[in-house]
This record gives sequence, structure tokens and C-alpha cells, in this order.
Amino acid sequence: MSFSELTLSSALIDAIPSEFSHATHIQTLAIPAITAQHDVLALAQTGSGKTLAFGLGLIEQLLNNEIKQALILVPTRELAKQVTETIDPIVALLGYSVAVVCGGEDVELQVGQLNAVPEIVVATPGRLLDIMNKQLVDTQRIETVVLDEVDRLLDMGFWPDIQSILSGLSCRKQTLMFSATLPEQLEAKVTTLLNNPIRVVANKTNSVVEQIAETLYLVNKGSKANVLIKQITEHQWSQVLVFIGARDNADALCKKLNKAGITSGALHGNKEQTERERTLQAFKQGEVQVLIATDILARGIHVDDLPVVINYELPSDPSVYVHRVGRTARAGKTGQALSLVCHGETEYLEAIRQLTSRSLVLEELADFPVTDKPSKGESKRPKRDKQANRRTNKKTRASQFKSKKR
Repeated sequence: MSFSELTLSSALIDAIPSEFSHATHIQTLAIPAITAQHDVLALAQTGSGKTLAFGLGLIEQLLNNEIKQALILVPTRELAKQVTETIDPIVALLGYSVAVVCGGEDVELQVGQLNAVPEIVVATPGRLLDIMNKQLVDTQRIETVVLDEVDRLLDMGFWPDIQSILSGLSCRKQTLMFSATLPEQLEAKVTTLLNNPIRVVANKTNSVVEQIAETLYLVNKGSKANVLIKQITEHQWSQVLVFIGARDNADALCKKLNKAGITSGALHGNKEQTERERTLQAFKQGEVQVLIATDILARGIHVDDLPVVINYELPSDPSVYVHRVGRTARAGKTGQALSLVCHGETEYLEAIRQLTSRSLVLEELADFPVTDKPSKGESKRPKRDKQANRRTNKKTRASQFKSKKR
């Protein structure tokens, strides 16, 4: 469907970048509900165009003078910057402005931007609530609030902050919630903040887009680094985003890849914000071939035409898998998702299969035979002799511990 069929203003249609030639499914469903000023709960796959769905809906209401100011709450700084990068070019062409409010940045500069009364504010909850509590900003113009990646907002413990922020917005008259994954128990919780919402589901919840080719290899845990190096060199991918669980492991793997002649960078929470931005920018510009990241990047990062995502380790939370692999095959394009699975991760794999309703068959590599044995769930330690423990606990003198003569 074309954007003109969504009855958007001609000025807004003209401002939409040319690469967005047609509205995606989630946009065709959500935008009319948003512009009709309903509360909305929207669920759609990662990479399906959710940001423009609520972004265009907000801008249309600004153009029609239906709202004065909108607030978009996101879980991470990275997502705040991505949302801003997506909507700011459109907003600027129409004479509006966007302010970003998040941790790790100069708070005085952010307060100054807020006091300039931007039409759209993109914020992480912690920093915004801190500014509101200090009464450094007037929030009485905010009439529409978007909770982007709402399940992640709750997972990261932002629920009390969100409640406090919303209670401080006396003029709020519309609330929009967007996510790719939302468990039933969380949906029941977040819908308490909505007023007669329209529920929009563009795809099956927790699903992976069909344009992603998923491959899973069963490998020894100790072989993963060598498998990764060989896959990258054989396929000669121009860009590879590798997800890993721990920060220390990310740095260690980065060193191994660089030693193998593969330019790599690591991105995780221990890095300073400026260093994180530098590394991500180098990856986007092709100066770094492989980016190794913890799940701080599983949501909210967009890299144009990213060919492949690799799960070096499977996540314990199956919904994280959906967001990880969704970094490729965005906006209708194709991509690959490769997962390296050892026997110790089979429970994680089964949880992912159940969540996504995909078979995700494990394959083996001829060059890397699997010699690790599956865990049988039995303790490797011998059973304790409870009677012996009781006898030991009753001993009070050193002489009682001497061996009996035979």
C-alpha cells in the first residue's frame, strides 16, 4: 500500500525518504488507528517498520494541530538514537524538532533542549524521570506517549519509572505501545495503562521474518571460535554482527578474531558511551568487519543491508533470539542468521523452538566433528554420606579424627 492511501498529509508524504516507497503491514494497520487518536497496542516483527509506524502517526497529528508534543520512551540509549535517526529527517523538513534525553550524556544540554520545547522527545525512563523530579522541565504539553519495545522496558525494571512519568503527564490523552515480543503476563500488565486500546498484530507474535535464512550448527564449546573464523573467511561477509553473552567473552573473542586477521570490535556495557558510538560507527562505515556485542544491541540497532547475524552463544531468554536475528533482513530485505550451539545450550534452543514455532534443525560440520557429550543432568559429584557427615559433626577433639587401627 502506498503512503498516500493512508490519507496522510501531502506535506508529510513528500517528506518521507525515497527508500520508503510503500507502507509496511504494521504501518498500514497502526497509522490509521494512531491518527484517529486511539490508544494502540501494536505487535510486529523486528525490522517491519514499527518506528515509522508510530513516527508518521505522531507527525501527522502535529501537522493537524491535534497534539502539541509527543514523548517516545525507549529502553536504551542505542534505541533512542536509532529512533531519532529514523524520524528526525522527516521532522526537520516539516519545521519541527526532536530532542534526545538519555543517560551517559550532558544533562544540562538535554535540559536546554527540552526547554526549547521540541515537538517530539525521545527518552530513556531513568534520565527523564530524574529531570522531571528536579522540576527542570515543563511536561504539560505532552499529549501522546509511545512506549517502544515495551516488553524490554519492563524486563529492565523500568515499570515504576514509567508509572511515575505517566502520572506526571496531566495532559496525556493517547498512549501507544509497540513491540515484537510480548508474553501474555506482560501484556496483561501493560494494558492497564491503555484506554480502550486497538490491538494491532501485523504478524504472529514472537515470530521471525521469513526472509531470514536460519542455520544452526552443533559444535563443541571449545571449537566455537575456530568455527566462527572459518565461516567468516569462507563466506567473505562484508559485515557480521556476532552476539555473545558476557562482556569479558566479547573482548576475548575480539582479540582472537583480530589475531586471525579479521578486523573486529567489541561493544558492551563496560565501554564508555563515546567508545561505543565510535565502534558502532566504524562498523556501519565498513571500517570494522565484525562487531561482537552483548545483548545491549539486540534491540534498536539498525545497520543498512546487514547480511548476517551470528549467535556465538544462544540467549537464555528465547525472546532475545527473535530480536537478535531481527537485525538482518530488515524492511523486506533478505539476510542470514547463524547459530553455533553446543550441547550445554540445548535447553535454550528448545525454548526458542517453542516460542517461535520453528523446527530449527541442528546440522553438523564435517571439519569440526562433535566430541562433547550431552549432559545427562546428573551431578558429577559423588553422593554425600549423610551418616558420615553427622559423625564428623559430632567430633570435637583432634584425636577423634585419627584412623582406627585395623
